Amino acid sequence: MGDLGVGKTAFTQGFADGLSITEPISSPTFTIIQEYEEGRIPFYHFDVYRISDIDEMDEIGYEDYFYGQGVCLIEWANLIEEILPEDIKVITIEKNLEKGFDYRRITVREGILL
Repeated sequence: MGDLGVGKTAFTQGFADGLSITEPISSPTFTIIQEYEEGRIPFYHFDVYRISDIDEMDEIGYEDYFYGQGVCLIEWANLIEEILPEDIKVITIEKNLEKGFDYRRITVREGILL
């Protein structure tokens, strides 16, 4: 979770690096999902900013990803909140202007989106 330009994709790149994924990571803004199978576990990067109807998630088979053997990072998850699993981790990224323009505050918590 986070505003435009706060660093969600940069965070995702670091997350993928931690999974030993070496291919370039980019935001799937227009494709909705990018799949990475080469790492320690399958990694699925969603960007649902352009989802206009929740039925679009059915069309891509979201349940196979959400309830499969990999890990999903979902940018703009609040737009599909009604179909998210109950056991999610919510990562919020905010600019920390008190420390400077390039600083971010990252909060990780269990449960529902706010």
